[in-house]
Amino acid sequence: MKPRAAGVLERDLTESLSTLTRRYSLGAGAQAQLSGLLRALVEDPLASTSIRDPRRVLEDHLADSLVALELHEVRDAGLIADLGAGAGVPGLPLAIALPQARVSLVESSARKCEFIVRAIQACGLVNAAAVNTRAEAWPGGLERFDLITARAVAPLAVVAEYGAPLLRLDGALLAWRGRLDPDEDRSARRASAELGLEMADAVRVEPYRGALSRHLQLMVKIAPTPERFPRRAGMARKRPLGAAPRPSSDRWRR
Repeated sequence: MKPRAAGVLERDLTESLSTLTRRYSLGAGAQAQLSGLLRALVEDPLASTSIRDPRRVLEDHLADSLVALELHEVRDAGLIADLGAGAGVPGLPLAIALPQARVSLVESSARKCEFIVRAIQACGLVNAAAVNTRAEAWPGGLERFDLITARAVAPLAVVAEYGAPLLRLDGALLAWRGRLDPDEDRSARRASAELGLEMADAVRVEPYRGALSRHLQLMVKIAPTPERFPRRAGMARKRPLGAAPRPSSDRWRR
């Protein structure tokens, strides 16, 4: 890229980051930390993302993560766990935006955790930590958290099973969703009821101008999760909760 073009891009990104921090009334220093995270996502070869264009990283990773601040359950959270943290989003942007919160970025891949640690250092964060484990195999996380986040991790019913055992009563699970699927909704509602969660209606959001089919899905823990959860690692995907019951007449169709 020619120096002049690079300079124009840098100024454009700086202005966009400034707009983003003003939109959510973020504290002093947040813009510099977000800039450090953006650079890590663009340049670090360990970053677990196929998006490397700076403008798209800003929109699809940073802005898409911070849009969760529109929910008071996110703004008020003190202990947060981001499941399947991957490239560190939404966990790291939320840690930047919420310096009073403690954010655990839960990731089963050691390589991805290595990037998360590097990104934490690049941002100068003191309230975030990588946790190299699976959500189902983390006894230290049970019933601790005010908020569980999950972005592009698994179908909604599976995410509910991952997150419910980690939530305290009245805590909330938040999943990022694209286009809504009625079948997925029905499965997730059945799974939620079994896990002690109450599923709210999805909230449509616009993290950046022109973003389409973006939704936030909230589930609140209203009852203790049964002791049989979490199931052993892999079972949530292999035998997901919430599957539609077979019609009783099926037993006659042989």
